[in-house]
Amino acid sequence: MALRSARPAGARARGALRDSPHLWFWLMAGPFLAGLAVFVVVPIGWSVWLSLFDAHNTVTPTRFVGLDNYRDMLGDPAFRASLLTFVVFAAVVVPLTFAGSLALAVLVHGVRRFQPFFRSVFFLPLACSYVAASLIWRGAIFPGVPTGVANSALRAVGGEPVAWLSVVDPPWYWLVLVTLRLWLQLGFYMILFLAALQRVPRQLYEAAALDGASSWTVFARITFPQLRAVSVAVLLLATVNAFQAFDEFYGVMATAQGYPPYARPPLVYLYYVAVGNGQDFGHGGAGGAVLTVLIGLVALAQARFTGLFRRRGAR
Repeated sequence: MALRSARPAGARARGALRDSPHLWFWLMAGPFLAGLAVFVVVPIGWSVWLSLFDAHNTVTPTRFVGLDNYRDMLGDPAFRASLLTFVVFAAVVVPLTFAGSLALAVLVHGVRRFQPFFRSVFFLPLACSYVAASLIWRGAIFPGVPTGVANSALRAVGGEPVAWLSVVDPPWYWLVLVTLRLWLQLGFYMILFLAALQRVPRQLYEAAALDGASSWTVFARITFPQLRAVSVAVLLLATVNAFQAFDEFYGVMATAQGYPPYARPPLVYLYYVAVGNGQDFGHGGAGGAVLTVLIGLVALAQARFTGLFRRRGAR
């Protein structure tokens, strides 16, 4: 009798467990959270721990040095110059990325036919590896010799070939780095703007058409204000991505005659510090921590400036 009454209770318990939203949440998010902890959180924590030790050629140091590694990195002119490189790179790339992706989104949104084709064409570069794209840019489009696609185009209009990767003035290598980053990421941000454009109420455009508003007035008074939320997101993502640049700098400038003063960002500099001949994980970890704090401060300042933290209902 007791056995028969226990079976329905066990079945009900299993059914309740199977229907629990918490169970399915952990089943779906568990593998991702585990990978995030193992490959992101733990390495970051271990890097910060190493930054407090004299860690040469070892990840299990014993000599505690406190904040000396941070003091050395902040006093290193090469590291400070690399931080300035990121600021310059972000100041150029972020506005161009924002304006270019918004312009592409507006153009594609206005196309009545073959819109899926154009979305795919502009989004396709995102599937390309940064390393592979860097090799193409360096070897085929902007090589360090008077050949390549860009120089062929210059010859076609009567111009002279340019040594794009030369480290002397003018610094043409900046054009190579910026165009590579724009080609790789414009499509992604274009998709974000497209999704926001499709949510703008059609009634607003119909009312503007009845009032005889021009195209520029419609964009300035209706379209752009409706894109405020996604615009803030694009600015934040583009800024953080610009401060994390590594592949294009390392891939494009690897064959240059030594890194010029403003072509070695912190990640490239820290790569040579931590993985180079010295394998100085202590100073590398300290530099990585400084860079993380800098990215966080820039992101917070930008969020504050764009009103991301503005309270709901505040004008």
